[in-house]
Amino acid sequence: MTSKFEGSKNYVASEELMRSVNIAMALEKPLLIKGEPGTGKTMLAEAISEALGKKLIIWNIKSTTKAQDGLYVYDVVQRLYDSQFGNEGVDDIAKYVKLGKLGEAFSSEEQVILLIDEIDKADLEFPNDLLWELDKMEFYIPETKETVKAKRRPIVIITSNAEKELPDAFLRRCIFHYIEFPDAQQMEEIIKVHFDHVEEHLLEQVLETFYWIRGLYSIQKKPSTSEVIDWIHALVLGGIDPDRIRQTVPFAGVLLKKNEDLDTLNRYLR
Repeated sequence: MTSKFEGSKNYVASEELMRSVNIAMALEKPLLIKGEPGTGKTMLAEAISEALGKKLIIWNIKSTTKAQDGLYVYDVVQRLYDSQFGNEGVDDIAKYVKLGKLGEAFSSEEQVILLIDEIDKADLEFPNDLLWELDKMEFYIPETKETVKAKRRPIVIITSNAEKELPDAFLRRCIFHYIEFPDAQQMEEIIKVHFDHVEEHLLEQVLETFYWIRGLYSIQKKPSTSEVIDWIHALVLGGIDPDRIRQTVPFAGVLLKKNEDLDTLNRYLR
């Protein structure tokens, strides 16, 4: 391993997470990251890219995404259109083949970071359909009779919100790490990365209130890291007295995004 990930100035990573990243790079295996929303799964790939000075390629997965989309797309409709209007170069099929994000990562001259983001959004067959490509780091394009093989094996980071179980065959090929939600001490470090200066008493009241709300049994969507950062911005802009934060929870709609959760909070504040 020529380089190690030791966190970045904009990302607070635990020792265990840094070890997992470095082991995955050393073994040349994808790193599968799970954790509840707001634990920094997507930002991890950005931090690795920044720390190691490597380009980041992001493949955002949706419910309609197919494995083929990440390899290449053959625009047969455009070719048919060009042939009807007598455009030149219609016989050059390669002109109508566009590489997907996986194809881009494989054909890069330099090693890149490839983020496959929220893999569990796709259908159940999606991870299995990528097994060969992630194992062998190559794929075949029958239209051009060409094999695209990775020039430099990318560092693959895969995130999942655990919305559905991933196939065992896929899991066996990955290094796995679950990012626990930050405790108050780690959250304080994260917040200080985002603010040049935050008044200590304000921060103390914010953290106390934030973790109290997260601990309420009937809260359906617990506020996450991004919400507490937005909340601090709102409190500072609103000039809120820190001593009022715990009693009144100003701008609660920045933290809680469901009517039921706001009603729950209000019952506790009465």
